[in-house]
Amino acid sequence: MLIRFNKPYGVLSQFTPEGRWRGLKDFITLPGVYVAGRLDADSEGLLLLTDDGQLQARIADPRFKMEKTYLAQVEGVADEAALQALCQGVILNDGLTLPARARTVEPPAHLWKRDPPIRERQAKPTSWIELTIREGRNRQVRRMTAAVGLPTLRLIRTNIGPYSVMDVPLGTWQETELT
Repeated sequence: MLIRFNKPYGVLSQFTPEGRWRGLKDFITLPGVYVAGRLDADSEGLLLLTDDGQLQARIADPRFKMEKTYLAQVEGVADEAALQALCQGVILNDGLTLPARARTVEPPAHLWKRDPPIRERQAKPTSWIELTIREGRNRQVRRMTAAVGLPTLRLIRTNIGPYSVMDVPLGTWQETELT
């Protein structure tokens, strides 16, 4: 069984709540399913869960290089130099990232509202980047955008490999066919 969950902001990638963060048990009551990979509490979007240990390992293990696609609302205007740097790989404190695919996109009209809303400064414009990576370092997308001068304000994972979150309402899950 494979489940696609559209994780809201403020929810951990574990069933048990911790501190101010809620846990998955508030949304998913199926017994015997486990998270395949992580998504930080302050990020939103696609989280996969499964009852199959081998599938869980294949999704989560960076050796299988399952692509992950994110929409990042960043502070500042994403220019060609920043996008090119993201595409070539960015030097982080734990080394050079693998090359990514990056492009600017229009503000997604189909997205849900975030609760709480992001902080916006009137003097600083924001822009949206679609970024696809093949590794899963801790807070990697946020660190990559910051390294090119574009701090992430909102981060939404839209895809893991062939699996998408775009038809799953926020805070709900759907069982999906393996592809």
